[in-house]
Parts: sequence; C-alpha cells; structure tokens
Amino acid sequence: MGIRMRSILVMGVLGLLAIAVIGITSYKLSVNNALAEAKTKSNIILNYAMATKNYMAQVQKPLVQELIEKDRFYPELMSGFVAARGTFDIFKQASPDYVFKQATIDPLNPSNRADADEIEFIKNFDQNRSLKSSEGRITKNGTEVFYFAQPIRTDKSSCLTCHGDPYDAPKDQIEIYGDETGYNWKMNDTVAAFVVYIPTAAAIAAAKNLALTLVLVGAGGIVMILLILWFFLDRSVVLPIVQLAEKTESFSLGEQLNDPIVATSKDEIGALSHAIERLRISLVKLLQ
Repeated sequence: MGIRMRSILVMGVLGLLAIAVIGITSYKLSVNNALAEAKTKSNIILNYAMATKNYMAQVQKPLVQELIEKDRFYPELMSGFVAARGTFDIFKQASPDYVFKQATIDPLNPSNRADADEIEFIKNFDQNRSLKSSEGRITKNGTEVFYFAQPIRTDKSSCLTCHGDPYDAPKDQIEIYGDETGYNWKMNDTVAAFVVYIPTAAAIAAAKNLALTLVLVGAGGIVMILLILWFFLDRSVVLPIVQLAEKTESFSLGEQLNDPIVATSKDEIGALSHAIERLRISLVKLLQ
C-alpha cells in the first residue's frame, strides 16, 4: 500500500471517529437540553397548580365557610385539589399533550386513581421520607414522556376531616363521592402524588435528526477533505518521489548521469532531491 493510500486511510479513519464523537455528543447534549426544558415546564405547571390549591385553602375556603352552613361542602368552591385540577383542565385545552394528575392510591374521585407507575412513585416517597420529588423518563400509552412528581402527605388534621372517618366527613361530600373510597387515611401517610407528564418524543426525534444532520454534513466534509488531500499528495508528494525513484533507478544502471536533478521545493522532497543530485555527481566522478 502506497504512501498516498495509507495517508488517506489514516485520515479517513480519524475523520470517521471525529464524526462519531460529534454525532454522539450532539445527540446527548440535545436530549439533556430537551429533558431540562421538560423539567422546567413541569415545575411551572406544578407550581401554578400548587398556587391555585393554596389560594383556595388559605383565602377562598375560609370566606365560603362563613357564608354557608357548617356541614355543607362544595368541591369547586372549597377544595384546593378540585380547583387545581379544574384550572389545569382549562389549560389543557390549549396544551393537550401536557398531563397533570393528583395520583391517589385510594381517591374520592375515581379519575384520580393512581396507575401502576404512579403507585410506585407514591411507595418510593413513603419509603424515602426525605425525598421531596422524583423525575425521569417513562412510557405512557406507547409514548415516551418526562415525569415530575411530588408527594402528598396527610400532614394536617384538616386533611382527616374529609378523609378520615366517613362519619365525620361533610354530608355533601358523602352524597357526591360516597363513603367507600378516599377515607380512613392516617396522619403523616403518603397517600398521593402530584405528577406532571411532559411529552418528549418530538424533542428526542429532533435530537436524533440534529445528530444525523451533523454526521451527514461531517461525512460530506471529510470526503471533500480526503479528495483535496488525495490531489495534494499526488501532486506534491507521490509524483515527485516517483520521479526521483525513476531517476535513482536510471543512475544505478549508469544511465542519464548527465541529467542534473533540479530541486523545486525546500521541504523534505527538496532535501531528497539534493541528496540524489549529490549521489549523481559522486557517481559521475567515480566513473571518470
């Protein structure tokens, strides 16, 4: 294998390795950026839902309780969870891909019942009491999503007013939700989790497309560079060496000894030309 082919082969291998590193790095960075953006969005959604819930509990509910009978219960006016869920349902009309859920193991409202993944989130929060949140990527309904979850614990006695003994719960609540599920909770139990799901399939696909584009552009650039390198080596290295080799072969046979070699460059090829020219002169003197 000649110098030209070996040089092209080495450059090609190094170029392919560089393209692979660039493609993989680009894909990972794009995916990480997509997940970071999904986490930011989920935090915004969850914080807004919590603000709605807290406003309901701290401001609206006390005012409503002053206006109605003690045993009355209107979820839309008195439940922070219902308000947060209702607000998000309106928000969801503009952003249907986002999901916010109060995932509960034993809920009053059946729509809040936790699925298998969400039950694992809640169990994890219960087993790790210091854990304030969890996040990651899972597949829901055949689509990859980013989830962000925070635990819900019965840390206030007011929680047990509605979710403790059904006998103590507001009568309106019993009429709306029944008395079979959503009760007999215990203080400091981890009973549910707020979970936000953000779709990531489009972002991951975009990351793959970007990485593929960079690889293709890089491959095209490498091919162009190799062609230029091939032309350069052929004109500046291989051809002069071949000509010098032919001259040296002729000198070894005693031919063309009167044809001087003129160095056309000052690089290594030029130095080799000077050396062979001195060899020619030496052979001429020796023969004389």
